[in-house]
Order: sequence, then C-alpha cells, then structure tokens
Amino acid sequence: MNRQRSFIGFIVAGAIALLVIAIASFYWFFAKNPANLIASTRQPSAAIFVSKLSPVMVSLLTNPDRLQALEGEGELSKLKTSLFAKSGIDYKQEVQPWLGDEITLAITTLDIDRDLENGQQPGYLLALATKQPEKSREFVELLFSKRALSGANLAVEQYKGVKLISDNSQPEQDLLAGAVVGEGFVLFANDPKVLRDAINNVQAPDLNLTSSLEYQKAIKQFPKGGLAVAFLNLPIVAKWQGLELPEQTYNSEIISLALNPKGLLAETSFLTSSEIVSPSSPLSKPVGALQYVPASAGLAISGSNLSNLGNSDLAKLWRQATATIYGSGEDVVSRLAKPLADVQKRWGINLPEDIFSWVQGEYAIALLPAKEQTIPHWIFAVEKSESVEKGVARLDAIALSNGLSINPLTIDEQKISAWTELTTATKKSDVKEETSFSIETKVRGLHTTLGNYEIFTSDLETMDEILTTKDNSLIDNPNFKDSIAAIPLPNQGYVYLDWTKSQNLLERQVPILKLVEVLGKPFFNNLRSLTVSSYGTDTRSLKGGVFFKLNNS
Repeated sequence: MNRQRSFIGFIVAGAIALLVIAIASFYWFFAKNPANLIASTRQPSAAIFVSKLSPVMVSLLTNPDRLQALEGEGELSKLKTSLFAKSGIDYKQEVQPWLGDEITLAITTLDIDRDLENGQQPGYLLALATKQPEKSREFVELLFSKRALSGANLAVEQYKGVKLISDNSQPEQDLLAGAVVGEGFVLFANDPKVLRDAINNVQAPDLNLTSSLEYQKAIKQFPKGGLAVAFLNLPIVAKWQGLELPEQTYNSEIISLALNPKGLLAETSFLTSSEIVSPSSPLSKPVGALQYVPASAGLAISGSNLSNLGNSDLAKLWRQATATIYGSGEDVVSRLAKPLADVQKRWGINLPEDIFSWVQGEYAIALLPAKEQTIPHWIFAVEKSESVEKGVARLDAIALSNGLSINPLTIDEQKISAWTELTTATKKSDVKEETSFSIETKVRGLHTTLGNYEIFTSDLETMDEILTTKDNSLIDNPNFKDSIAAIPLPNQGYVYLDWTKSQNLLERQVPILKLVEVLGKPFFNNLRSLTVSSYGTDTRSLKGGVFFKLNNS
C-alpha cells in the first residue's frame, strides 16, 4: 500500500503542477504577448488510452513551454524544475526536447486488481505527447536505468508489440511503469496492468473513452480555442468517493479553459438525460437592482426569481456537487455567506420559505467589507411587486414577534423603516461606587423603497452609503463591466466576487483556500475578481462559466 501512496503523491504533484503552470502561465503569456499563443482547435488525442469507465481525465492541449516562453526564470520555471528534480529528472535536458502539445492525466480504474480485501487502489495514467519518438524512448530507458541504480528491480515485457518497462520494487518503494506507444505518446502508470489496459483500449475502440456516448456529447461542448479540458464521469466519481447519491441528475461534466482579452474563462457543461427547465427566464442585461449595490461590495449575487430556486436544476446540481465533494448535502453556502446565516439564526427565519419564496422579480444580494469587524455588512435589493409587499409585511410581523420595534427614520430625506431592539448598558462610577444604567437602541435591519426596488440593509452605515453614493454603484464599476462582458448573453445573472476585498473573508470561512493559494501563487497574486454565471439554451445540459479577471488586463 505504501508504494501506491508514494506514487500517488508523485502523480498528484504532477497534476497540481500541470494545472498551476497552465493557469498561471495564461496570465503571464497572454498579458505580455497574446499574438504568440496559438489556441488549440483539437480534442485530447490520449482519450483513446483511457477507459470509458474512467472517473476523470484532465488534458493540457498545448506545450507548457509555449505558455511559459515569456515568463523567464520566474516562479513557474522554479516550480517545474523543483517538481522534476524530486523525480531525478532534468526537465530541460531530458524532457523538453521531445515533449509535444498534449499532457493528459487520467484515473483509469477505481481498483487495479479488483480485490476489495486489500483496499481500493486506483490506476493512474499519465500520457505525454512526443514530437521525437526516439528521444522519448531514450528518456524512458534512462529514467528506469536511474531507478535500477537506486535499487529497483526492472522488468521488461513485450505486450501486443509495445515494450513495457516497470520495476519490481519492494512495497515500501515507488512503483512505476512506462512505455512509448507508436510514434505519438509516452505513457507512465502506477502499475503495468494500467499500461496493458491502455493498449487494449486502443486496439478495442469500444473500450476507450472516445466510444462513450457521454464523452461524445460532452466533447461537443468544448469551445474553439480551449487550451485545457477536463472530463468527469459523475456517477463513477461518486462511486470512487464511496457515495450513494440521493439524487443523480447529471451524468457527466466537461470543463474547459480559454483565453480572453481581459483574463481567463473557464466554461463547464453538466449533461443529463432528462430535460432541463430554467428556474427563470434568461436575462438580456444586468439586473437593475445592481444600481443600489455600492462599488465597494466584495461579493454580489444578482438574477431573477428566487421563488423556484429550491426546485431548479441549479439547486439539484448544487445538492449533487456538495454530496460528491463533502460526502453530504452540507450547506456550504451558509459558510461563505455567514452574515445571511446569522440573520436566519437571530430572527428564527428560514430564508427560502420566509424570503426567497416571494422574490419573483429581479434581485441583488451583496456583502460589503466591514472596516472594524470581521463580519461584513449585507444588502438585499428586490424588484417591487404585490408579493414583495406581502413579504415585507411578513418580515415586519416576524420582527415584532421577536421583540423588535419598527421605527421610522430619515436619511438624506429618504424615509426608512428600521427594526430596532432596546438594550440596557451599565457603567460603574469610580468615585461613588455607584452603577448607572442607560438604554441603547440597536438596529437589527432596515428597509426602504428606492425607485422600483425594496432595499434591505444590515445597518445604518450601509444604508447611508447606498443613499449618498448613488453615482458609485457596482453596475457602473469598470472592473465589473469588464468581467460581465466576458459572460455570454442571455444568462441567469451573475455571482461577482472582488478577490482583493473578499480574500480575508473567504480564507476564514474556507481554510483550505490558503493551501490552494500557495500552490497557485502566481495566479492568485494577479487575480482581480471572478464572475460566475449560468447560460446556454440546450435542454439537456446546464452550461456556465467562471471568468477570472487578472491585474493589468
């Protein structure tokens, strides 16, 4: 088992390095000289080696050196050198001369020997395109010679015309198998059986991924100019994690990365055999409620019709995704939007039932960084309607039942209703040793009508910012405009996150994010914002994208 874990560490490090190099290099290369980068127009050729039962395959469809050509000897070069140095490989001398325009990593099987008694041992396959087969053969021979000198016992076999080299290492050491297949690819795996299966997949096309109907449907979603792609067989991913999903709506997912004049666009499509119905009509322009969100917002969510959110296909996807990732339907949103979760707890309300149910028009939800506290301020703007008026009345009733008072206020000649709570404060006198009491009024929330929208805020300062900085809204912010310009129209609205303003909040709520930032330092150091949206008209797929806007772009 140790040899499996050891090789898994190597292969995972390679995968992480591949993705970090690819994503971070997009910024460096494109920002400095976009004309030199030729976008890929093809599909992953290595899919012929991968079983149709593979849970996941990731491919970089260009040579990493083309992405990194203008970056010089910076962080990306150091990352690559460090990775290969740990494997006893000189990248520049031994790999760079023959490496072609594709690197594919796949989990080919959930259990190599199909023996449950010794635990699950996934099969890993790394396929590297070669432009000089002879040099790549020399590399494979040299690599295994070095392993032999380190004490590994080599085994060589001919399998269906292909020379396979592996080591019969002791269980506590790394296990590695390699081969050069034809004139096109160098293959590495964590077991010779994985290589034999890969060769079988080529010679029996009905076994490989290209013969999978799900893969064929997914790859049609791969956009022109995509430079990296990942395919996930979602039921098998769930099985790999040992999960039995209560709801299996989506069968597969494809993710692509492509360059954009302002940054990087990651598009994904979730495919299903059932028909998809959008929770609301698509929007042809940003919602008007965003005019009441200040440009200082760190997070903004906008769209229309929250009343059907729980039964929407997006909600089904969320439940399936959280169950797959976390092993349960954990409400991750409440961790990210903790202020809204605190409102639920303090008021004893259920957001979907007591608020979302009456939001049938446009809406915007935003979090604003707080200067002197860790919990940010919040804004909720919703388009006026008869159901909204009833909803506000219902919230007023809930406030009264929780012991709050409803008081009228005026800010900048704007009439406002405030939910307030009276509390007592004590203060001891040092001279007379007497205790004095005072009554304080705490604002628990406010709302007012502006134009055709009802605006709710967490505090007076936020309401004042909305009223006094009308010409500095998010919808007029150049960074926001650039970000949404990369998202196709029509769409279902936006989730916009200003990274520089939200980084601290996200790190507190999602601690693992700090590790991701360390691994992707060149990328996160230049990340300005990210925007998420759902779009597309295919009734058999849910399509969306994440646009990463980068500094100096």
